[in-house]
Amino acid sequence: MRDPQGFSRRHLLRAASGFAGGALLGGLPFRTFAQQAALAPADRCFVFVYFAGGWDMLLSLDPRDPAVFTPERVAETRILPGYSLLATDPSFPTTVVTPNQRPGGPVPAIQFGPAIGRMADHYDQMCVVRGINMNTVAHEVGYRYFLTGKEPNGSAARGSSTATEIVGQMHPAVPVPSIAYGIETYNDRYPGAANALRVSRAADLLLTLSPSPTPLDSEIEKQLVDLRGKTVTCEAQAYDSRGLVGQYRDARSQMTQVLGNQLHKSFSLDFNAMDPQALNDERAAIRSQYNLPATGSVNMDSAAGRAAMIGIALKKGISQCVSMNLVGGLDTHFGTQVSHATTQRTGWNALADLVDDLRKSAHPGGGTFIDHTTIMVFSEFARTPLINGTGGRDHHICSAAALIGAGLKHNLAFGAAGDINMAAGLVDRTTGRPDPKGLQILPEDLIATVLASAKLDYAITRTEPLKAILSG
Repeated sequence: MRDPQGFSRRHLLRAASGFAGGALLGGLPFRTFAQQAALAPADRCFVFVYFAGGWDMLLSLDPRDPAVFTPERVAETRILPGYSLLATDPSFPTTVVTPNQRPGGPVPAIQFGPAIGRMADHYDQMCVVRGINMNTVAHEVGYRYFLTGKEPNGSAARGSSTATEIVGQMHPAVPVPSIAYGIETYNDRYPGAANALRVSRAADLLLTLSPSPTPLDSEIEKQLVDLRGKTVTCEAQAYDSRGLVGQYRDARSQMTQVLGNQLHKSFSLDFNAMDPQALNDERAAIRSQYNLPATGSVNMDSAAGRAAMIGIALKKGISQCVSMNLVGGLDTHFGTQVSHATTQRTGWNALADLVDDLRKSAHPGGGTFIDHTTIMVFSEFARTPLINGTGGRDHHICSAAALIGAGLKHNLAFGAAGDINMAAGLVDRTTGRPDPKGLQILPEDLIATVLASAKLDYAITRTEPLKAILSG
């Protein structure tokens, strides 16, 4: 079957495999994006940032004063910040971090741990939620719990990913509504158009969006190409009670439009002498913004490279939702506090560069991109407030998260882990303060809050949002 746009069936099938039968078969009207120049950013964008392995909250979002929580009081508090153990790396502070006040900004009301890095500079766009009860210390369970806002059945996820819920409700007019980079994604009730384009590395994303010829990836794909796309007959259409024939017809045209947009070029930061100078200037600016090498190749699978890809996807109007495994390697039962702190800081610094980019970049709907973007930062659980016998920390049920950007109050710390063993307690949901008559904070509360921040239906979470941190 010849395609009038010149894309072979092989190219279409390769792109289809990247979409995993999701957006490709969902009937999303991509035809309006026949020209890349016509792409426009979504009015409301969302980013879900995952720190993989279970983070040490003492080092970032929920610090403790080492002058108060001393080794001499460990038997009483069951908390040891261990900041003095970071002294072997002079780039780390050894006490709680209070951000410098931004010019014209509010007096900082959030304190951070030594690994927060440059992210502390964006305190005035953040709400830190503390004392979250994860109800698990199992990696897969906590991870999938935060992705969907529903406790898994065993380790099996329940419900749709929050990004899927958002796309399913908002029907965004962007070519690839949702990208899931190195992260799981689920859809239990929406058409395929709400599914994410799931990739495990930058090369997968470029391969999926690129129309350029590449070798066949597998014997299965070769067999699909050999089928030659037989014509759909009237008889087949008559049996198509679920509309799959119509979806296939739309999908072929839609994927052709996606490939025709040359979207892969947006994510390539390598310089090319044949590209217009303006494009190379743009690439140089992105490299500088995200602290990537000024020349040579770029590791787009690094934390900085991944953060840059999020910014590109949102600002160029390619995606509305991006879910990203930004940094991993945090399951540090062994080793030193410096190794865990270094890994965390790498992730926070990359995120800080993204937030800085969104704060500086004008949005066509008015204001800057941060005024139109909500970011949730999470991990599957935290690490114990005591250091174990091998120099690391084990799994801890009480965690924290950060909410950043649109629809939220800023410069706010809400909720609290206890001062004994950093236990998840009860809080007054109107103030965020400990209250023996209050309720626990659970992952679904944050999911409901993210949905409510954009005035979306959050009934699927079966809880109420944390209204005290919503901006309106």
